[in-house]
Amino acid sequence: MATDVGSTAPRADDADRSYSGDEDVLNEVEVNGNWTPQEKALHEARLKAKAKRRLRKSSSRNSTSESFSESGDLVGADPNSPKGKVNTNDRKSRTGKGRGLPKKGGAGGKGVWGAAGMVYEDEEPDLRDPNYDESSQGDTVYAKVVPEIDEKELGKMVNPIVQEYFEHGDTKEVQIMLKELNLGPHKYEFSSLAVSLSLEGKASHRELTSRLLSDLSVKVMSQNDMARAFDKMLQELPDLILDTPEAPQMLGQFIARAIADHILPMSFLDCHKGKVDCEHARVALDRAAVLLTMKRGIVRLDNVWGVGGGQRPVKHLIKEMNLLLKEYLTSGDVLEAEHCLRDLEVPHFHHELVYEVVVMVLESTGDTASHMMIKLLRSFWETGLITVDQMNRGFQRVYNELPEISLDVPHAHSIMETFVDFCYQESVITKQLRDACPSRGRKRFVSEGDGGVIKN
Repeated sequence: MATDVGSTAPRADDADRSYSGDEDVLNEVEVNGNWTPQEKALHEARLKAKAKRRLRKSSSRNSTSESFSESGDLVGADPNSPKGKVNTNDRKSRTGKGRGLPKKGGAGGKGVWGAAGMVYEDEEPDLRDPNYDESSQGDTVYAKVVPEIDEKELGKMVNPIVQEYFEHGDTKEVQIMLKELNLGPHKYEFSSLAVSLSLEGKASHRELTSRLLSDLSVKVMSQNDMARAFDKMLQELPDLILDTPEAPQMLGQFIARAIADHILPMSFLDCHKGKVDCEHARVALDRAAVLLTMKRGIVRLDNVWGVGGGQRPVKHLIKEMNLLLKEYLTSGDVLEAEHCLRDLEVPHFHHELVYEVVVMVLESTGDTASHMMIKLLRSFWETGLITVDQMNRGFQRVYNELPEISLDVPHAHSIMETFVDFCYQESVITKQLRDACPSRGRKRFVSEGDGGVIKN
């Protein structure tokens, strides 16, 4: 077999066809066992060239490169595929650089955390982790930390709590709000601020403050805290007098009530006796000592502030209003009656006063009581002490009970009509309320000879 080595290289297809023909001839020579060394070397060179051509075709088609061994066998080629083509559906790496394993162990994909059925367990902390904290292991307890309130901000936090308490009077709500605050060493100042605010308020506010201190002394504050609070109040009396001239007497009443309620120790007065330089503080301590001496047999000084506002029973309020009106009929002092009514602190119950006024006029004899009561109602109306709603409710109650009142006062209807007209003339009631006054018609006969015909 002769080959022209110096000729031009044939195309790949022609080379494959010529190589296929030469391969058949060489196989026949190999079967006969007549291969020469030159023919055997030529045969191996052609096999390597064929393998290189196939590798170039597959790499150009799939943009991959395949490694091959010295014997010419392809790595990663499917033996069942035609002409040794690479299986494109194989998930193994075709770059020849991987370990030949599926990507992510077969559990890859968008939104996939792991293989199906995989259960993740709690990982044990790594001792070699630089963030490892030995003290944090075990049962971890989380607690809410509230920063301590500064002394300058204490007044801003406490004042709204005390003002709201004066409206609702619920000591438990105040206890809950104080527990949410971290007063720290300034806890005793809450009591002093509450007392200071009550000195500027009404008697009912001071009564509520005494009750609040009594409830707080058990669950929130100790006797030492209360003693510190009243010590501070005694030192601040010169400043408190500027706004409340009666502050020393009131503070003395607070101290007496606190000792009677076991908020302060019995030795509180003895510790300050003869050791106070301030004249106002001595007045307060003397006031407290006098009250305790007078009320030694009583456990609680409940009436030290009186009973004001809605805390009083209804029967007691009615009794106080009747006494107020009887004193007014005796003295005729409108200003004193107005002062007494304001001290009751029950603006929502002023309709009872109007009711009692009208009933007293109906039960009275003569016109003196009627004129005095009209004068009193006119004064209350002009000063705004009694509102339109309270005035209307008081008269309406009398209108509704007028049939029952007529059983005791036969001329109640006529007296009522006259009194209502006078009140309207003095601009005490409205025209609508005057027209609502009930009237009882009288049957008048023309004469006995008319056969009982009623005159229209």
